[in-house]
Amino acid sequence: MAKILVVDDEPRIRDLIREHLQYAGFTCEEASDGAAALSVLTQGGIDLVILDIMMPFMDGMTCLREMRTRKIMTPVIMLTARSEEYDKLAGLEGGADDYVVKPFSPRELVARVKAVLGRTMPKTDENQSSYVFGDLNIDTASHTVKVAGQEAPLTPKEFDLLVFLVSNKGIALSREKILQKVWNYDYYGEDRTVDTHIKMLRSHLGPCRNYIVTVWGIGYKFDPDTL
Repeated sequence: MAKILVVDDEPRIRDLIREHLQYAGFTCEEASDGAAALSVLTQGGIDLVILDIMMPFMDGMTCLREMRTRKIMTPVIMLTARSEEYDKLAGLEGGADDYVVKPFSPRELVARVKAVLGRTMPKTDENQSSYVFGDLNIDTASHTVKVAGQEAPLTPKEFDLLVFLVSNKGIALSREKILQKVWNYDYYGEDRTVDTHIKMLRSHLGPCRNYIVTVWGIGYKFDPDTL
């Protein structure tokens, strides 16, 4: 089930969007401005952002630019009261995937959400059962990881941790978010639980160990393009 972040400074608009998205089977988080949205996005787990342009503190265009600067590539649908072609082009050229002009039809917005997710969501199960990054090969069907052709002896939890990092490639994930997603929401652990497993996982990845990057003050991210 995809999770949508709804960003708008008007509570009634957020409520309207959330109700229709939940009815369509999505889960939602909310933010009232761009800065709050970035705080949510750095924790990972968001599949799409509905982002209003006109907001106080940090507007939608600034938020979008900051997302892309930080390499947060979560798809974005811009929501705006403006209808000028310039604003639409600016949003699309800035990295948005689609736009909807206020006043909008909630059913149309949901349809656009489904269309964008259909293009951008990673395929799972039979459609995508493996990931390959350089010498690193992850096969989710057989639950195996190979580094330069040699199988890495990962524990089940290390495997789950690696797949979670990979599925959020390029996104800085907090230790709390990793604990919630990999150890389940009812797990009450400490930050060093994550740190210890990251250390063990890196030791198994050999020459690919640097794909797991420490993000100081936040947690970790998977970045196969790191030097």
